[in-house]
Amino acid sequence: MAENMKGLLLDDRWAPVTSELGFLETDAEHAARAFAAWQAGLLASRGISVEARLVSGSLEQALSALLPLTTPEIRRHLFIPTRSPWTAYVENARGGTDATSAMRYMARTLGCRSLRVVAVPHTYRKGKGRYGAVMLSVYGPNETEWLNQVRALAVSNDGGHWVFDQFGEPFPFEKVEPYQARRVRDRFTFEMLKEYLHHLGLSPFEESFYLPEGASAWLVEKTGPVASTHEEFTLEQARAEVL
Repeated sequence: MAENMKGLLLDDRWAPVTSELGFLETDAEHAARAFAAWQAGLLASRGISVEARLVSGSLEQALSALLPLTTPEIRRHLFIPTRSPWTAYVENARGGTDATSAMRYMARTLGCRSLRVVAVPHTYRKGKGRYGAVMLSVYGPNETEWLNQVRALAVSNDGGHWVFDQFGEPFPFEKVEPYQARRVRDRFTFEMLKEYLHHLGLSPFEESFYLPEGASAWLVEKTGPVASTHEEFTLEQARAEVL
């Protein structure tokens, strides 16, 4: 059940930033430099420069490099090494990370697998709180029936109604029986998400999974003109809007 999530990353203190996470099956520097080159090509005509630089310290110190959070444009992207072949990805959007397009593009560009992981407790009551969601998307370097998506599973509360969606062939480690559960929210749970990710070599909700000894995160930052509607927010302000 999405509302019974225990053990979210950093006790959910960095939601909405960490409510959605991207992962690339490559090292952090390689991912950050490739991402920076992509963004630089897109934004050069606007006079925006893009740089990748190291960020040292703990996981929360690395996440702090994303601040302030911004809208409508994302100005900072963080690539975090882990104790695995995977690199984590988050960004400084006021509403939280949206990893879909970045992970799809980077999987094709780098020739690797990538993931989108969503875990949001269902706290919505009387116009306040968040709609719950548990989602896993796996992308690959090659085209599939839907872009380069290999497999997707999702349970989410869509404006008051729980829905379940899936795409692609199940992995051998999946427990397919729950997908037929009577209660929609029980078809793909937070515990199932964690188990599936473990099979893929990830423990993304454990702080110790990130930044192995001697490793630093990479921040990709855009500098230059901002949109006329540009706004900046503290983490506390962003949390007050959605939590």
